[in-house]
Amino acid sequence: MPSWMVVEDEPDIYDVLLAMFEIWGIEGVAFVDGAEAVSWIEDVDKGIVAGELPELAILDIRLPEVTGPEVGARLRKSTRLGQIAIVMITAYRLTPEEEEQVKARAQADALMYKPLPAMLELRKTLDQIIEKRKTLAAAQPAPTVPAALPPQQIQPAPKPAAPTTPVTPTITPPVPPPAPPTSTTK
Repeated sequence: MPSWMVVEDEPDIYDVLLAMFEIWGIEGVAFVDGAEAVSWIEDVDKGIVAGELPELAILDIRLPEVTGPEVGARLRKSTRLGQIAIVMITAYRLTPEEEEQVKARAQADALMYKPLPAMLELRKTLDQIIEKRKTLAAAQPAPTVPAALPPQQIQPAPKPAAPTTPVTPTITPPVPPPAPPTSTTK
C-alpha cells in the first residue's frame, strides 16, 4: 500500500486529506505541526521508523513552530526521503515571486492553493507530480567515487620548508597579585 505524508495544522483539511487517502487505498502519515514532522524525518534517517516510507509529502506553508518550506528543505536533506515528491499548499495568495521563493526554499515540486481541487482532479494531479519526481530521481546519476590514480601519478606531499630564522619563545613574567588593603583603624 502506498504511503503519503501530510503536515497540516487546520483540522478540517487534515481530516479531509486523510479520508481521501483512505478511500484511495493510501496510508497516511500525518502531523499537525512542522516540529513533529521534522522529528519523524530524523527518526526515519536514524532507521527508527519501520514500514513503507511516503512517496509524497503535502505540506502547508504556514505551520506552527517549523514552517512548511523548512519541513520540505529537511525532507530534501534526508538520506531516505530526499527524493519524495513535495507539494506545498496554502490558503494565502502569494505573488509570483513569493511562490518561487516558497518552492525554492522547500525544493517543492508544486504549489497548490486552498481550497484544493475536487477529489478526482486532486488525485490525478498528485499522481502526475509523483511520477514526474520518480522520473527525475531515476534520471539523476548515482554518486560517483573517484577512481584511484595509477601509481606513477601519485606524488608524495611536499614537506614543509624549514623556517629560515630561528623562533625564540617569548616568556611573560607572572604579574604579582595586588597588595592587601591597609587598615587605618586603631
